[in-house]
Amino acid sequence: MPGLVRKILVFAAVDGLVLQPAPPRNHPPATQQAIKVDYKGNVGPLLKDRREEDTTPVSLETHGIVGLLTIATSSFLISICGREQVAQIRGKPVYKITDVALIPLASRTDADKAIVSAREHVQRRREAEGLGDEDYDSESDDDAPSVTDSLVEEPTATPTQVKDPVTGQQGPLHGRSTSVAEDVMQHKGLYGRFADKWFSRKGWKTDSRRTQGLSVEEDLHKSVPKNVESTMPKEEDENPKNSSLPDAIPVVDKTVPEPVSPTDIPKALDGQKDSTTNALLPKILRTTKMYFSSGNFFFSYDYDLSRGVDQQQPSSSLPLSKQFDSLYFFNQHIASPFSSAGQHNFVLPIIQGFVGQRAFSIKVVNTNNNSVVIDPDSTTDDMEMQNIKQQGLNGAESDSDTNTETPPPEPSNGKDFLITLISRRSTNRAGLRYLRRGVDDEGHTANTVETEQILSSPTWNTTQDTIFSFTQLRGSIPLFFSQSPYSLKPQVATWGSTETNAKAFKRHFADISSRYGAVYSASLVDKHGTEAKIGELYERHSKILNENGGMDGKGKDLDFEWFDFHNVCRGMRFENVSKLMDTLGPFFKTTGWTEISNDRVLHKQSGILRTNCMDCLDRTNVVQSACARTALEAQLSAGSFSIDLQNDPSTSWFNTLWADNGDNISRQYAGTAALKGDFTRTRKRQITGALTDFGLTLTRYYNNIVNDYFAQALIDYLLGRATDTIFAEFEADMKSSDYFIDLRKVRQAAIERSAGIVIEDKEEDLIHGWTLSVPTHANVLKTSTFEEAVLLLTAKALYFCRLDWGTEKVREFERIPLEDVYGIFRGVYITSTLAQRHMDEEKNVGFVLRYNITDPSGTDLVRRNTRSLDSGNAGAPSDHKSGSASNDNSTQEAGGRFLAFKALPPSSTVVPTPSSPTSMSASADSLPDVPPENEVEVVKSICEEIVREANKLSSQRIGEQQEQRGLNVEEKAVVSAADAKKSTGYMEQLGYSLKKMVWS
Repeated sequence: MPGLVRKILVFAAVDGLVLQPAPPRNHPPATQQAIKVDYKGNVGPLLKDRREEDTTPVSLETHGIVGLLTIATSSFLISICGREQVAQIRGKPVYKITDVALIPLASRTDADKAIVSAREHVQRRREAEGLGDEDYDSESDDDAPSVTDSLVEEPTATPTQVKDPVTGQQGPLHGRSTSVAEDVMQHKGLYGRFADKWFSRKGWKTDSRRTQGLSVEEDLHKSVPKNVESTMPKEEDENPKNSSLPDAIPVVDKTVPEPVSPTDIPKALDGQKDSTTNALLPKILRTTKMYFSSGNFFFSYDYDLSRGVDQQQPSSSLPLSKQFDSLYFFNQHIASPFSSAGQHNFVLPIIQGFVGQRAFSIKVVNTNNNSVVIDPDSTTDDMEMQNIKQQGLNGAESDSDTNTETPPPEPSNGKDFLITLISRRSTNRAGLRYLRRGVDDEGHTANTVETEQILSSPTWNTTQDTIFSFTQLRGSIPLFFSQSPYSLKPQVATWGSTETNAKAFKRHFADISSRYGAVYSASLVDKHGTEAKIGELYERHSKILNENGGMDGKGKDLDFEWFDFHNVCRGMRFENVSKLMDTLGPFFKTTGWTEISNDRVLHKQSGILRTNCMDCLDRTNVVQSACARTALEAQLSAGSFSIDLQNDPSTSWFNTLWADNGDNISRQYAGTAALKGDFTRTRKRQITGALTDFGLTLTRYYNNIVNDYFAQALIDYLLGRATDTIFAEFEADMKSSDYFIDLRKVRQAAIERSAGIVIEDKEEDLIHGWTLSVPTHANVLKTSTFEEAVLLLTAKALYFCRLDWGTEKVREFERIPLEDVYGIFRGVYITSTLAQRHMDEEKNVGFVLRYNITDPSGTDLVRRNTRSLDSGNAGAPSDHKSGSASNDNSTQEAGGRFLAFKALPPSSTVVPTPSSPTSMSASADSLPDVPPENEVEVVKSICEEIVREANKLSSQRIGEQQEQRGLNVEEKAVVSAADAKKSTGYMEQLGYSLKKMVWS
């Protein structure tokens, strides 16, 4: 595949940011492959040769580009300025992103300030880690291959000027007369970081642990997040020992200026500005930086992390970004400006999840019967020596980005192995706990993670050793459900009819089956208590699926097992998971795992185990690690090696690897490390672990109600699921919606369903239908809550329908003959004064419909789904009246009644299917992509349609020669801003202020 740019020099020019591939050590800059991002966010090749420009003082060296973040009228380049190698797969390094820089595309001055700030921040991080300037230069100017290697000539050798650490004077390297001890101990940076690691008290062991993805003691004091709460940190808290906070995001360097302040928001781009979004811009940038610096994102320049080891295409002519599976391509949306411009060498795909690697060795003790035991002393040393051979003199973090195979290790009296774990989180229905639950209408489930466990030799040489790959899947229960984040033991609320759920359920498993083959679903939820309801529905829909053609519609059944984890493992006896392993044994035996030998796939895994609990975190990780343990033992047994991962204490590296995987996924979804982590790490459950889990539970609860809403809005925006208006909506309600369904389809289906139920006259055809926001009672303009209702128009009447959206049924409806309508007016409809969006008179509009309630029989009918009749005012409390219409004398006439309607946003923040409250002639499954109307146009068209049909009916009944009634639309406010302020209570304002203070 075409090579990616490994290192990029970013500097600001007059007309934009220049991204220039960094040359090898001692080579002059080359601009043949450089690109430019202008100050309007446009990406293109660099047309002007800038090799003569002095860019060193104000350039930033980065390890790759994440993408472009465009908010309102401002754009920012997200670049990787910190990374850490966590694995090598077939000689190809895999890195974890540890720090990013956001550079504004506003002006050269602003960009230079951000670049200098980022350089200082990187330098401080290196100094904190014990790396000096020489070390920084050594890493920056390593001998790693670059895409510019073929474009520059080798310079003639010149004496290297170095700074003596004792005298502080500059001098040529070859001219110094020093002792060996001084060269190594004092000038170790000049010889690479090999000497630094070898002679430091930390040694290679610490660096090897970092390379393998393990936590080390130094990291706990330097890089462990101190102020993280899920993905929404509070910067005030800098206590690194605060165990009640999650540790998902690195701490913010307090000495570095804020990325941008409210007064420094870039103003270079043209167009209208959303003042609310711009006001939130500093928080958006701060959260974005912390999100990508959280240690949860991984990349490789040469290895496709989105696919299994058996699906790699190293000889492909396509760039990595085009080969990458979009299901796991997290930065695909924000990197699209580079892809669209054809600059694929700068598109570095990243995944969210986990990558970890452990080396272990098995020593032969009895060659007669191939009896073997784990050599605990070789568990870390083998990996360290392998890193030394692989990395050379550049250390664990150097840029050994070559495609050459790792040299074989020296012979030993045992067998060396590598185990690699890769977890890939799906970008579909991505997000945070309680805000993303269950399934969406496309069959995508929340917290879907594919985890691949690879067993190989350290050399990855398939001519001598077989590579084994075992893949599992986790994901939320594929049904429509939700849970409130405001409870420690939240109740499960289901949504939708059986047919609606069955449709999404089948889509989900059809997709899994097409990817993996056979599917065995293991549900770990409780059979009693709050989880039993959703567990029973899961089991019932599994049977419905199999009774109706299976996953593929051709009889391919879904295997289902409901394992009550908490009941079976009661009393912290988690070893009882072995009972589930016995049940799954025949499935594993049938589907097996993938085996690669001589670069050929000898056997491909033919099915997958799909595991879930409620969150797909804690119980799921215990079961998945047990399955992986069983697979690893069987794979080693196939090579005549035996290993006891359950009881042998020297195999704790396996437990630690899976515990780290569980912690990462848990942080990404729930904001804390995984519960039951002590059992995963030690195979024992202790009271201290239970107490730790209680603290983590409280932290999750805090994150769920305080931090996650804004973080979810940011995730939706980064993935291209929402427009930037989602931030204004968050500021208005301090919540983010769950777009698990296409609202346009749901509303259209509700209109069709309502029309089929309430229109009894077969000769009465539906002309139009709308979904609108209404008070929860009739004859009032404002109630504490509003709901969505359906308004239908025929040639004879209006039908007002209140729905139970959870069950997709009409709760009650009222038929209003058009001849009874005697008044209609439209205008501003302000229902809240708390946020700027609530006060926008262009977005908050509605209309009021006045009509008589007396029919020929003298009774007002409101039909309910209980088949009972209700007359009168439908129980509307009079004290809810407010605003101009409620004070209008015409509404108080005997027999008079009114209904208030407020326009819903004509386009949701979801991309690319904006919803419109106006009905369409097409069915809910085949809606045309029409541009949405704004709220004012929606209300205007509804009112005009009603008036036209009412006057047409009046004309037909009265006759053309007689005077028509002449119903007209009046223009006046429904509830003005002044009236809304009067009706906004002090407690309501106080509550909003407190909530805003918490999240800001």
